[in-house]
Amino acid sequence: MSDFNRGYARSIPADRADMSVDAGLRSFMLGVYNKVALGLVLSAALAWLTADFAPVQQLLYVVTPDGRLAGFTPLGMIIRFLPLVVLIGAMFIRNPSPRSAGIVYWSVVSGIGAGLGVWLLAYTGSSVALTFMITAAAFGGLSLFGYTTKRDLTGFGSFLMVGLIGLVLASLVGMFWHPAGFSMIISVLGVLIFAGLIAWDTQRLKMTYYELGGEQTSMAIATNYGALNLYLNFINLFQFLLSLTGSRR
Repeated sequence: MSDFNRGYARSIPADRADMSVDAGLRSFMLGVYNKVALGLVLSAALAWLTADFAPVQQLLYVVTPDGRLAGFTPLGMIIRFLPLVVLIGAMFIRNPSPRSAGIVYWSVVSGIGAGLGVWLLAYTGSSVALTFMITAAAFGGLSLFGYTTKRDLTGFGSFLMVGLIGLVLASLVGMFWHPAGFSMIISVLGVLIFAGLIAWDTQRLKMTYYELGGEQTSMAIATNYGALNLYLNFINLFQFLLSLTGSRR
Protein backbone atom coordinates (compact mmCIF):
# COMPACT_ATOMS: atom_id res chain seq x y z
CA MET A 1 0.00 0.00 0.00
CA SER A 2 2.98 2.29 0.22
CA ASP A 3 4.08 2.18 -3.42
CA PHE A 4 3.02 5.77 -4.12
CA ASN A 5 5.66 6.02 -6.85
CA ARG A 6 3.89 3.40 -9.01
CA GLY A 7 7.14 1.50 -9.50
CA TYR A 8 9.37 4.50 -10.33
CA ALA A 9 12.13 5.59 -7.99
CA ARG A 10 12.42 9.31 -7.41
CA SER A 11 14.89 11.24 -5.32
CA ILE A 12 14.09 14.19 -3.08
CA PRO A 13 15.33 17.48 -4.53
CA ALA A 14 18.22 18.71 -2.41
CA ASP A 15 16.80 22.21 -2.18
CA ARG A 16 13.53 20.90 -0.74
CA ALA A 17 14.76 18.27 1.69
CA ASP A 18 14.80 20.84 4.48
CA MET A 19 10.97 20.64 4.63
CA SER A 20 10.66 24.37 3.96
CA VAL A 21 7.24 26.01 3.57
CA ASP A 22 5.68 24.92 0.29
CA ALA A 23 2.19 25.74 -1.00
CA GLY A 24 1.96 22.43 -2.86
CA LEU A 25 2.94 20.54 0.27
CA ARG A 26 0.31 22.36 2.31
CA SER A 27 -2.32 21.49 -0.28
CA PHE A 28 -1.23 17.84 -0.30
CA MET A 29 -1.26 17.51 3.49
CA LEU A 30 -4.58 19.36 3.73
CA GLY A 31 -6.05 16.80 1.35
CA VAL A 32 -4.81 14.00 3.59
CA TYR A 33 -6.14 15.61 6.80
CA ASN A 34 -9.50 16.40 5.20
CA LYS A 35 -9.88 12.77 4.18
CA VAL A 36 -8.96 11.62 7.70
CA ALA A 37 -11.49 14.04 9.20
CA LEU A 38 -14.25 12.86 6.85
CA GLY A 39 -13.37 9.26 7.68
CA LEU A 40 -13.68 9.95 11.41
CA VAL A 41 -17.05 11.67 10.90
CA LEU A 42 -18.33 8.68 8.92
CA SER A 43 -16.96 6.28 11.54
CA ALA A 44 -18.68 8.17 14.36
CA ALA A 45 -22.00 8.15 12.48
CA LEU A 46 -21.77 4.41 11.77
CA ALA A 47 -20.75 3.66 15.36
CA TRP A 48 -23.80 5.53 16.66
CA LEU A 49 -26.07 3.81 14.11
CA THR A 50 -24.88 0.30 15.01
CA ALA A 51 -24.91 0.90 18.76
CA ASP A 52 -28.08 2.98 19.28
CA PHE A 53 -30.42 2.27 16.36
CA ALA A 54 -32.19 -0.92 17.44
CA PRO A 55 -32.91 -2.49 14.02
CA VAL A 56 -29.26 -2.21 12.98
CA GLN A 57 -27.94 -3.09 16.44
CA GLN A 58 -29.88 -6.36 16.41
CA LEU A 59 -28.33 -7.31 13.08
CA LEU A 60 -24.80 -7.07 14.49
CA TYR A 61 -24.80 -7.56 18.26
CA VAL A 62 -26.32 -9.61 21.02
CA VAL A 63 -27.17 -7.09 23.76
CA THR A 64 -28.36 -7.66 27.33
CA PRO A 65 -31.59 -5.98 28.56
CA ASP A 66 -29.53 -3.30 30.32
CA GLY A 67 -27.73 -2.39 27.06
CA ARG A 68 -24.40 -4.19 27.48
CA LEU A 69 -22.67 -6.19 24.76
CA ALA A 70 -23.06 -9.96 25.15
CA GLY A 71 -21.82 -11.20 21.77
CA PHE A 72 -21.91 -10.90 18.00
CA THR A 73 -24.30 -12.16 15.35
CA PRO A 74 -22.83 -13.88 12.24
CA LEU A 75 -23.14 -10.58 10.33
CA GLY A 76 -21.47 -8.79 13.24
CA MET A 77 -18.50 -11.15 13.03
CA ILE A 78 -18.20 -10.50 9.29
CA ILE A 79 -18.23 -6.72 9.85
CA ARG A 80 -15.66 -7.11 12.63
CA PHE A 81 -13.10 -8.74 10.32
CA LEU A 82 -14.00 -6.90 7.10
CA PRO A 83 -11.34 -4.14 7.47
CA LEU A 84 -8.60 -6.73 7.97
CA VAL A 85 -9.73 -8.64 4.87
CA VAL A 86 -9.73 -5.42 2.81
CA LEU A 87 -6.26 -4.44 4.05
CA ILE A 88 -4.84 -7.87 3.22
CA GLY A 89 -6.46 -7.75 -0.21
CA ALA A 90 -4.98 -4.28 -0.83
CA MET A 91 -1.50 -5.74 -0.43
CA PHE A 92 -2.00 -7.67 -3.66
CA ILE A 93 -2.88 -4.59 -5.74
CA ARG A 94 0.33 -4.17 -7.75
CA ASN A 95 -0.44 -0.92 -9.55
CA PRO A 96 -3.09 0.93 -7.54
CA SER A 97 -5.10 3.69 -9.15
CA PRO A 98 -6.64 6.67 -7.33
CA ARG A 99 -10.02 4.93 -7.64
CA SER A 100 -8.87 1.61 -6.17
CA ALA A 101 -6.98 3.40 -3.38
CA GLY A 102 -10.12 5.39 -2.58
CA ILE A 103 -12.22 2.21 -2.50
CA VAL A 104 -9.75 0.64 -0.07
CA TYR A 105 -9.83 3.71 2.18
CA TRP A 106 -13.59 4.09 2.38
CA SER A 107 -14.16 0.33 2.71
CA VAL A 108 -11.82 0.17 5.70
CA VAL A 109 -13.31 3.31 7.25
CA SER A 110 -16.85 1.99 6.84
CA GLY A 111 -16.00 -1.42 8.28
CA ILE A 112 -14.15 0.03 11.27
CA GLY A 113 -16.88 2.61 11.84
CA ALA A 114 -19.57 -0.05 11.96
CA GLY A 115 -17.43 -2.10 14.34
CA LEU A 116 -16.85 0.84 16.69
CA GLY A 117 -20.38 0.39 18.00
CA VAL A 118 -18.82 -2.21 20.29
CA TRP A 119 -17.06 0.54 22.24
CA LEU A 120 -20.27 2.53 22.67
CA LEU A 121 -21.92 -0.57 24.11
CA ALA A 122 -18.99 -1.42 26.38
CA TYR A 123 -18.17 2.08 27.70
CA THR A 124 -20.20 5.03 28.90
CA GLY A 125 -20.94 7.75 26.38
CA SER A 126 -19.14 10.41 28.43
CA SER A 127 -15.90 8.40 28.64
CA VAL A 128 -16.01 7.67 24.89
CA ALA A 129 -16.51 11.38 24.11
CA LEU A 130 -13.75 12.48 26.51
CA THR A 131 -11.30 9.90 25.17
CA PHE A 132 -12.08 10.94 21.60
CA MET A 133 -11.27 14.58 22.42
CA ILE A 134 -8.04 13.57 24.15
CA THR A 135 -7.10 11.44 21.14
CA ALA A 136 -7.85 14.29 18.74
CA ALA A 137 -5.68 16.69 20.73
CA ALA A 138 -2.84 14.16 20.94
CA PHE A 139 -3.13 13.38 17.24
CA GLY A 140 -2.91 17.07 16.35
CA GLY A 141 0.15 17.64 18.50
CA LEU A 142 1.98 14.50 17.36
CA SER A 143 1.23 15.10 13.68
CA LEU A 144 2.38 18.71 14.02
CA PHE A 145 5.63 17.46 15.54
CA GLY A 146 6.13 15.04 12.64
CA TYR A 147 5.38 17.83 10.18
CA THR A 148 7.74 20.43 11.67
CA THR A 149 10.64 18.46 13.16
CA LYS A 150 14.01 18.64 11.42
CA ARG A 151 15.00 15.29 12.90
CA ASP A 152 14.94 12.27 10.60
CA LEU A 153 12.49 9.78 12.13
CA THR A 154 13.29 6.94 9.70
CA GLY A 155 15.21 4.86 12.23
CA PHE A 156 12.57 5.56 14.87
CA GLY A 157 9.93 4.26 12.48
CA SER A 158 11.76 0.97 12.02
CA PHE A 159 11.83 0.55 15.79
CA LEU A 160 8.09 1.29 15.98
CA MET A 161 7.28 -1.30 13.31
CA VAL A 162 9.15 -3.95 15.28
CA GLY A 163 7.21 -2.84 18.36
CA LEU A 164 3.96 -3.07 16.41
CA ILE A 165 4.69 -6.66 15.41
CA GLY A 166 5.44 -7.46 19.05
CA LEU A 167 2.20 -5.76 20.09
CA VAL A 168 0.17 -7.89 17.67
CA LEU A 169 1.82 -11.07 18.92
CA ALA A 170 1.25 -10.05 22.54
CA SER A 171 -2.40 -9.32 21.79
CA LEU A 172 -2.81 -12.79 20.29
CA VAL A 173 -1.24 -14.32 23.39
CA GLY A 174 -3.59 -12.22 25.53
CA MET A 175 -6.58 -13.91 23.88
CA PHE A 176 -5.63 -17.19 25.59
CA TRP A 177 -3.58 -16.08 28.62
CA HIS A 178 -4.82 -13.47 31.08
CA PRO A 179 -2.25 -12.76 33.80
CA ALA A 180 -2.92 -9.83 36.12
CA GLY A 181 -1.98 -6.50 34.55
CA PHE A 182 -1.23 -7.98 31.12
CA SER A 183 -4.06 -6.09 29.41
CA MET A 184 -2.91 -2.80 30.92
CA ILE A 185 0.68 -3.38 29.73
CA ILE A 186 -0.57 -4.04 26.18
CA SER A 187 -2.69 -0.87 26.28
CA VAL A 188 0.23 1.27 27.49
CA LEU A 189 2.51 -0.13 24.78
CA GLY A 190 -0.23 0.42 22.22
CA VAL A 191 -0.58 4.09 23.19
CA LEU A 192 3.18 4.65 22.95
CA ILE A 193 3.60 2.81 19.64
CA PHE A 194 0.70 4.49 17.83
CA ALA A 195 1.60 7.90 19.22
CA GLY A 196 5.03 7.46 17.66
CA LEU A 197 3.56 6.17 14.40
CA ILE A 198 1.44 9.32 14.01
CA ALA A 199 4.57 11.50 14.02
CA TRP A 200 6.53 9.08 11.83
CA ASP A 201 3.79 8.64 9.23
CA THR A 202 3.30 12.41 9.02
CA GLN A 203 6.97 12.98 8.25
CA ARG A 204 6.93 10.05 5.80
CA LEU A 205 4.03 11.69 3.96
CA LYS A 206 6.03 14.91 3.62
CA MET A 207 8.97 13.03 2.18
CA THR A 208 6.62 11.15 -0.14
CA TYR A 209 5.30 14.45 -1.50
CA TYR A 210 8.81 15.50 -2.49
CA GLU A 211 9.63 12.07 -3.93
CA LEU A 212 6.59 12.14 -6.21
CA GLY A 213 7.69 15.38 -7.83
CA GLY A 214 4.17 16.65 -8.50
CA GLU A 215 2.97 13.57 -10.45
CA GLN A 216 -0.78 13.93 -9.96
CA THR A 217 -1.88 10.31 -10.21
CA SER A 218 0.70 9.14 -7.68
CA MET A 219 -0.17 12.04 -5.37
CA ALA A 220 -3.86 11.08 -5.47
CA ILE A 221 -2.93 7.52 -4.49
CA ALA A 222 -0.63 8.81 -1.76
CA THR A 223 -3.43 10.99 -0.37
CA ASN A 224 -5.70 7.96 0.04
CA TYR A 225 -3.10 5.62 1.50
CA GLY A 226 -1.56 8.37 3.64
CA ALA A 227 -5.00 9.17 5.06
CA LEU A 228 -5.53 5.46 5.69
CA ASN A 229 -2.32 5.18 7.72
CA LEU A 230 -3.13 8.23 9.83
CA TYR A 231 -6.76 7.13 10.28
CA LEU A 232 -5.67 3.69 11.51
CA ASN A 233 -3.17 5.30 13.89
CA PHE A 234 -5.90 7.57 15.28
CA ILE A 235 -8.39 4.72 15.77
CA ASN A 236 -5.85 2.45 17.45
CA LEU A 237 -4.64 5.24 19.74
CA PHE A 238 -8.27 5.97 20.66
CA GLN A 239 -9.01 2.32 21.44
CA PHE A 240 -5.93 1.82 23.60
CA LEU A 241 -6.58 5.06 25.50
CA LEU A 242 -10.20 4.02 26.03
CA SER A 243 -9.05 0.65 27.39
CA LEU A 244 -6.82 2.48 29.86
CA THR A 245 -9.08 5.29 31.01
CA GLY A 246 -12.64 4.51 29.90
CA SER A 247 -15.49 3.80 32.32
CA ARG A 248 -17.30 0.57 31.49
CA ARG A 249 -21.05 0.31 31.56
